[in-house]
Amino acid sequence: MAGLVIKPRARILHGHDWVFSGEVLKSFGSPVDGDVISLKDGRDHLLGSAIYNSKSQIVARRFSRRRQDLDADFFERRIAQAVEYRKRRGVDPRLCRIVWSESDGLPGVTVDRYGDQLVVQTLTLAMDMRKDLIVEALKGGAGGPLVIGDGGSQRHAPRSIIERNDAPVRKAEGLEPRSGILWGDLPGEVEIELGGIRFAVDLLQAQKTGFYLDQSQHYGAVAKYAKGRRVLDCFSSQGAFALACAKAGAATVTGVEASSESLRAARSNAERNDLRVNFVEEDVFQFLRGAEKAEAEYDLIILDPPSFTKTKGGLHNAMRGYRELHVRAFKLLSKDGVLATFSCSHHVSEQAFAQTIADALVDARRSARRLRRFEQALDHPVLPTLPETEYFKGVLLEMMPGR
Repeated sequence: MAGLVIKPRARILHGHDWVFSGEVLKSFGSPVDGDVISLKDGRDHLLGSAIYNSKSQIVARRFSRRRQDLDADFFERRIAQAVEYRKRRGVDPRLCRIVWSESDGLPGVTVDRYGDQLVVQTLTLAMDMRKDLIVEALKGGAGGPLVIGDGGSQRHAPRSIIERNDAPVRKAEGLEPRSGILWGDLPGEVEIELGGIRFAVDLLQAQKTGFYLDQSQHYGAVAKYAKGRRVLDCFSSQGAFALACAKAGAATVTGVEASSESLRAARSNAERNDLRVNFVEEDVFQFLRGAEKAEAEYDLIILDPPSFTKTKGGLHNAMRGYRELHVRAFKLLSKDGVLATFSCSHHVSEQAFAQTIADALVDARRSARRLRRFEQALDHPVLPTLPETEYFKGVLLEMMPGR
């Protein structure tokens, strides 16, 4: 097996699973992009098996600490282990992320389940080259259906497996964007239910893999503070926070979203559930400026923006954006108002996010108490040795009157 010899003090020697191009001492056996390779230290000790791509800044991603090939048995075993983990943790098996990349030992592979439909992403070259094996494993492989079930003993194959490989990150691996049906029939719109609210999801067209599953446990948690209050949901997307607050008895709910496509889905979801929300198609920053000029006031504001930066180079501008966003939100909150704020930017650390919020409170001349933190759901597990698996963070704050 071809492979790489890793430089001393490289991060993989301290538990990380990635090898960056600058951490390679030398190669042996002429590794080919997409191959499974061996990783060794300078003393010829095996560090594990990895997938290789010379075109990527991350030239190798370890998936096993021993010699291991990416064969049918490997994918069936790893997917079964991922499903079993979520079952043990009490995750709803009908609506969850059943595979999440390195966190499940499958670098670059993401699988989301929406009832009987599965949505797959293969964001690394080696995994994309083995997509057929992944599909067979998701269908059940030689051992019979592994994935689809209701949490009980009955299991059956998915109705369809959809490819959503339109993520920009594929460019770093030299891969073209691609979406379509990998197996089964075209599903059309799929109806899902969260907290008693029904959503219609277009798995081929909607953002990400169809829905923001990483927020699924937080919609109801935030809505507990909505009863009788004036609610503003910023970056409303398909309306999940806004609809949860309306269902919880909010006095008024305004949802702001710049995407006309997402807004159509949000309005349709409101009609589907007979809930009243005033959805506004506008840039959130522009809306907040206008609301401040109009001296508007809200009792609960939700900030759930898309990632402000995908790279370290964009971090400075991202932090400026977060700061402005929070300053404007704090100025619009009533004296005992509540703010739920989130970041899904991996490069924005929890400490940096907290400091930006603190700075924004100073700028807005407001004081607040933290009610709780929000963390990633259990179907998006975090590896302590791989910080990149932790991207999600959020806090719930309550304004302090008279300060």
